[in-house]
Amino acid sequence: MRYVVIMAGGSGKRLWPLSRQGMPKQLLRLVQGKSLLRMAFERVVDVVGADQVWVCTGAAYSEVVREELPEMPVENILGEPVGRDSLNAVAWPAAVLDKRDPDAVVAMVTADQLIEPVDVFQDALRRGFEAAEADASALVTFGVVPDRPHTGYGYLHRGEAIGGSDELCEVREFKEKPDLATAQSYVDSGEYWWNAGMFVWRASTFLEQLQQLVPAGHSVVTDIAEQPERIDELFPQLPKISVDYAIMEPVSHGRGADIEGHRAHVVAVRLPITWHDVGGFPALGEHLDRDEHGNAIDGRTLVLDSWENLVINTAGDERLVAVLGLRDTVVVSTQDITLVCPSSEAERIKELVAKAESDHGLKFT
Repeated sequence: MRYVVIMAGGSGKRLWPLSRQGMPKQLLRLVQGKSLLRMAFERVVDVVGADQVWVCTGAAYSEVVREELPEMPVENILGEPVGRDSLNAVAWPAAVLDKRDPDAVVAMVTADQLIEPVDVFQDALRRGFEAAEADASALVTFGVVPDRPHTGYGYLHRGEAIGGSDELCEVREFKEKPDLATAQSYVDSGEYWWNAGMFVWRASTFLEQLQQLVPAGHSVVTDIAEQPERIDELFPQLPKISVDYAIMEPVSHGRGADIEGHRAHVVAVRLPITWHDVGGFPALGEHLDRDEHGNAIDGRTLVLDSWENLVINTAGDERLVAVLGLRDTVVVSTQDITLVCPSSEAERIKELVAKAESDHGLKFT
């Protein structure tokens, strides 16, 4: 059977103070009055049905996820007691679903992006399922067709087309985030796609690769699947590493385990979509309404003689956020925190969160 697991475990520190320990980025209703998690659910539910959608998130967010996705069975929420990077966010669900259904084919999708058009994404997701079902040795990923050089994304170097069409290709190698000149050369060559960080595989196939490449991790996740009551004890023992480093890159270089007499390999489905990672305030501002001076505003605000700012007020109608004479500035006001910084410094908000924690404890993080 086909399943989709939505990976929703990140904290979203670059969107602090909107994103907090008890309300991470993917649960905030940031765009169109919906959370990123809700939008991710709506993208996949027509492909597999609500009963086959699962969410892997932080244990602290499980109740909020349940409220956000009431259509989904509550047992389909997997709450990580601690974050152990992306390998374990995909390995633990694979072990759980393999125990439940030895024929499980699992898509791992993210809850961090805005994706349009939705129907194009859904068609690509179905092609991913078909590729994993047709080839037991395949680990399927998705390559977003780049429309510009981007230094914030990893890249996939495409190899031979499969089945005579470039809708599905072998992956030669994974490339880390490049500098601008290298990114431009990737786009100009036409041989590279952005690495979407989403996957489809047979659960059993993935676990075979995990056993070959990260045996300690395989042992722990299979123990958790067998003894879920021990998760708080076992989960912190998992090696903290990304799925790309641990599995996808080694398999693309031929170091994976054989499956049914064939060496495991990585293939990519072409994903011709508009793909926005709402990772920080400048990216969020691209999706909010703007006034005649380019100010992206949300909530009760007053803006005068100001240009190209992001001004957000979540403190309610009893509080007004007023801005005068500013340019290219982020102003965010919540019930207990007000953030002001140049847009050019927004990537450093993680540093500010760390200092808030060191100076004031967890109260404001």
